[in-house]
Amino acid sequence: MVNRAHFVILVLVYRLLVPLSAEPDQTRESYVVYMGGGGGAGAGAGVEEEAARAMHMEMLTSVAPAGDDQGRAAAALTQSYHQAFQGFAAELTEAEAAALSGPATANHHPIHWHERVVSVFRDRALELHTTRSWDFLDVQSGLRSDRLGRRASGDVIIGIVDTGVWPESASFSDAGMGPVPARWRGVCMEGPDFKKSSCNKKLIGARYYGSQPGSASSSSAAVTATGGSPRDAVGHGTHTASTAAGAVVPGAGYYGLARGAAKGGAPASRVAVYKACSLGGCASSAVLKAIDDAVGDGVDVVSISIGMSSAFQSDFLADPIALGAFHAHQRGVLVVCSGGNDGPNPYTVVNSAPWILTVAASSIDRSFHSTIVLGNGTLVKGIAINFSNQSITGGQYPLVFGPQVAGRYTPVSEASNCYPGSLDAQKAAGKIVVCVGTDPMVSRRVKKLVAEGAGASGLVLIDDAEKAVPFVAGGFPFSQVATDAGAQILEYINSTKNPTAVILPTEDAKDDKPAPVVASFSARGPGGLTEAILKPDLMAPGVSILAATIPTADKEDVPAGKNPSPFAIKSGTSMACPHVAGAAAFVKSAHPGWSPSMIRSALMTTATTRNNRGQAVASSTGAAATGHDMGAGEISPLRALSPGLVFDTTTRDYLNFLCYYGYKEQLVRKLAGAGAAGAAFACPRGAPSPDLIASGVNYPSISVPRLLAGRTATVSRVAMNVGPPNATYAAAVEAPPGLAVKVSPERLVFSSRWTTAAYQVSFEIASGGAGAGAGASKGYVHGAVTWSDGAHSVRTPFAVNVI
Repeated sequence: MVNRAHFVILVLVYRLLVPLSAEPDQTRESYVVYMGGGGGAGAGAGVEEEAARAMHMEMLTSVAPAGDDQGRAAAALTQSYHQAFQGFAAELTEAEAAALSGPATANHHPIHWHERVVSVFRDRALELHTTRSWDFLDVQSGLRSDRLGRRASGDVIIGIVDTGVWPESASFSDAGMGPVPARWRGVCMEGPDFKKSSCNKKLIGARYYGSQPGSASSSSAAVTATGGSPRDAVGHGTHTASTAAGAVVPGAGYYGLARGAAKGGAPASRVAVYKACSLGGCASSAVLKAIDDAVGDGVDVVSISIGMSSAFQSDFLADPIALGAFHAHQRGVLVVCSGGNDGPNPYTVVNSAPWILTVAASSIDRSFHSTIVLGNGTLVKGIAINFSNQSITGGQYPLVFGPQVAGRYTPVSEASNCYPGSLDAQKAAGKIVVCVGTDPMVSRRVKKLVAEGAGASGLVLIDDAEKAVPFVAGGFPFSQVATDAGAQILEYINSTKNPTAVILPTEDAKDDKPAPVVASFSARGPGGLTEAILKPDLMAPGVSILAATIPTADKEDVPAGKNPSPFAIKSGTSMACPHVAGAAAFVKSAHPGWSPSMIRSALMTTATTRNNRGQAVASSTGAAATGHDMGAGEISPLRALSPGLVFDTTTRDYLNFLCYYGYKEQLVRKLAGAGAAGAAFACPRGAPSPDLIASGVNYPSISVPRLLAGRTATVSRVAMNVGPPNATYAAAVEAPPGLAVKVSPERLVFSSRWTTAAYQVSFEIASGGAGAGAGASKGYVHGAVTWSDGAHSVRTPFAVNVI
């Protein structure tokens, strides 16, 4: 039993501790309050800005503690969304956020504001997913780009949501461009280092998003907000914008490497930038506002090379990119997103909502070699971008393994990994240090800084991870080799008393084979939120991409005696995403009446799955790439101009998807908006049922999350003819062993253009297959259905999970 003294002590402790958690938390954080569709699909639909802001402030006042005035509500409001959808961002306490999302009470929501709220979520930080590539894509297509390229026009506008832009870059020259499209409604916001004159007929709009409410107002032709600017201070946004739609810049290069003409995928298109990110990341509320503004401004394609970490993916209705992209699709705007850099593990792809075009990254046919010359004359080919001053004739440098120059009491594992503080500067000075990459927590940049800080004359890294992605080391001699070549170097060190080496400066090599290869960092499917939609959708160049940058970026990478380069070589799905955005703009310019999903379908069904050796595209592991690695394959923009058939995925398909996924009908109606589409919408029979998603969404690929032995999974699709009339298409199936795939009917006949035809694809485990312990292995198997009329090949990949 507890005596009275003990009881008193327990009460005192309780009174000291409990208030810390029991008292309402008054800490204010940024929240996004999402209120669904804006009530229309035309230009200018939705609530006017001032009226929207007034409504949002009234909502904030309704949940504020007694005595707080409207001034506090105005200060709390940081963003108002009113173009494509409704909602706002504000600084709220946890209790206020709960009051906005919860049921009405006697003290709150006197006119039931909560009935308009779809979701309330914390304003989390999103990550940045960080030339020759376009020539490579043209060659892979096998078509004449000069002839087909003339079909492109300058009426397409690409919106780039990123870190801003460096307007003085030659990639944004408007030489030879015609007037800005009359439908453009955007602005060129001014700042201390960015004037209205910074925009031109190529860079037609620029916005930025700070903490001040209303900074992105569209009420005037030029808006000035204190303390901010659309100018890029990171380089990421300038790189992605020029990749998507940069003008042709002859003689571009990176300190003599990768020389040639730099250009975007749609050099005739216009660019509008929306600076929602900085070096530290991107606020969800700013990204959502940027998408809302881009749709209202009149862009045709939005490119977003950012996203959440795959470890912390949000529900669709708490994901700002997914929400903004849904409403952009409603208004006829295609949103293209990077799939993330958390590969090569499965279930790492992000931005996987079905209305988003999700992009994986691949290599191109150019590599950067930094050769290591050992003292015995052996040449070891490494990968890196360095501007070393070492040479074969300039003398050798002592070559040591990290543990040989370790600091006192330093564990061998730390010194071998070039762990910070692990190397003794007196021992390492003047030597080329060899380290390994067995500790993933120590990045290549950190290892380089450790070796450089210890006075080493160079660094050789032995690591299979990212071996195909060259590290930019500036003037410091650096080269990365695979484990087999690394074993050769270590064996040499152990075989002689005084091992030596030099690291030669980088040389670039074109026509590298095989290419493309799925990048090791590129995130893989299946999707973490649903496996019933095959993700990623497509693959595009994302390794060692040359494009414009800011001239003050990465000063440590500038070789001695050189000025900062106006171009940079970067890798990531961030670089792959604008390739697809540019390709989509190219297709849009030739087919201005096509919907976003028709453009996506054209890019997917014409994608290539063969490399420049004529073999199946490989993953970074060496195995054949699957749909979970590369989606439908590598984009082929020229082929996408004439796809033959397309799969038009409608807003109704996406609303049905949300019902099948498990959202309640009332919530889906709010998402659809207050117009006729939302009011009349009803969830399909059978919802919710994730198993019905595969057939309920008219997608250009197929994913069956569960196929049981003895069961048949049947998926329906509707194809639209966008080619010549009187066309007949026959089906051909690529089926993996042990999986029976049947297409019905096997022929589709189209009497005229724009007509549609439906078909079904059924899957079952073949006799003697997985159910009998042989044939189709359990887990995901991959294949494709290809429709052909002799002139067009329309390929739709599938992934089937055999249980």
